[in-house]
Amino acid sequence: MSDNANVVEQHGCIVCGKVYNLLVEYAPNGQLIDCTVTSPGGRRVPDAHWPLVACNKHTPTEIETALARHYPGKASEDPEDD
Repeated sequence: MSDNANVVEQHGCIVCGKVYNLLVEYAPNGQLIDCTVTSPGGRRVPDAHWPLVACNKHTPTEIETALARHYPGKASEDPEDD
C-alpha cells in the first residue's frame, strides 16, 4: 500500500493569473485529495478534480465567471438542469 503524496506546486489565479504556491495532496492513484494555498494573498477555489486558486481581492462573481470561461459546461452538469 502506498502513501499519499504531498507536492508543492505553482498555480495561477483563475481570474488574473498571479502565481501562488500550493501544497497539494494526491492519493496513490493520482486523484486530488486536498490542497492549501501557502502564499499570502490567495485562497483555494473548491474543486473536486483540480487544485485551483484565486486572489483574495477577487469577488465570488469574478471567480464564477472565470471558472465558466475555463471550464465551459461545468455549471450545466447540475442534475436539476436535465
